[in-house]
Amino acid sequence: MLKIGEYNVLKAVRKKDYGYFLENEEGESVLLPTSGMGKTRVRIDDVLEVFVYRDSLDRPVATLEKPLAKVGEVGYLEVVMKTEFGAFISIGLDRDVFVPIKEQRFEIKEKSKYLFYIYLDKTGRLAGTTNVEPYLRPRTEEDNLDLKVGDEVNAVLYSVTEGGTLNVAIDCKYKGLVLPNEYFQSVYPGIELKLRVKRLYEDGMIGFSSRQKRLVERSTLQEAILKHMEKNGGFMEFNDKSKPEDIKATFNTSKNYFKMALGGLMKEGKIAQDKEGTRIIK
Repeated sequence: MLKIGEYNVLKAVRKKDYGYFLENEEGESVLLPTSGMGKTRVRIDDVLEVFVYRDSLDRPVATLEKPLAKVGEVGYLEVVMKTEFGAFISIGLDRDVFVPIKEQRFEIKEKSKYLFYIYLDKTGRLAGTTNVEPYLRPRTEEDNLDLKVGDEVNAVLYSVTEGGTLNVAIDCKYKGLVLPNEYFQSVYPGIELKLRVKRLYEDGMIGFSSRQKRLVERSTLQEAILKHMEKNGGFMEFNDKSKPEDIKATFNTSKNYFKMALGGLMKEGKIAQDKEGTRIIK
């Protein structure tokens, strides 16, 4: 039986002007059009591994091109069009995949990328969903994902819990999380984050932080504070008594780290604080 949305090993049995017909062991045939052959030279009796999907007329068609994701996989895919019924995402082939409204767990935008799980709907057509959580898993010792605390990786955010914890995916396969005190930037599902491994849990879950190492982060924050003050005539309204939410909105950091950075600058004799705020010492 032909497997739609998956790779099939088929034999070239008939040649036409527009491509080759391929067959499986059960005698089912599918067209491999010339457009789907690329630079591969095909001959009768060749056995090929092809991806099978449905064309615009809902007919099974084969290609030697590699899709960005197949049925049963999660992919980081671009939204190419939105309609009142759903959206279409690109898997790198000439036919886009439909994502019904009910399978969109958050608002998605055209030309933006998100994580999608690819499946077959009730009609046998390829479809996608943003509900990728059930199809990701913690890493295991058998996985080729050698990580240690301090390593940096790129991960994609796919959801945020009510408590503010970020759920992220690594390589579109493995689960990770970022606790609320380990990030300060504004985030939204689909964003790609550069993260540092903070903790490796016994169950295979990976804990990340978007923050730099403490000394590097303090130095970077101090530079940001001084630049902010220089742009405002050597003064800022912030000091040790400022509200945490105001500090986060301006400097993307916690009040604790902000106070540490200010303390370091004061010890170096670069700034002074009073009730009104903080000033650069000339």
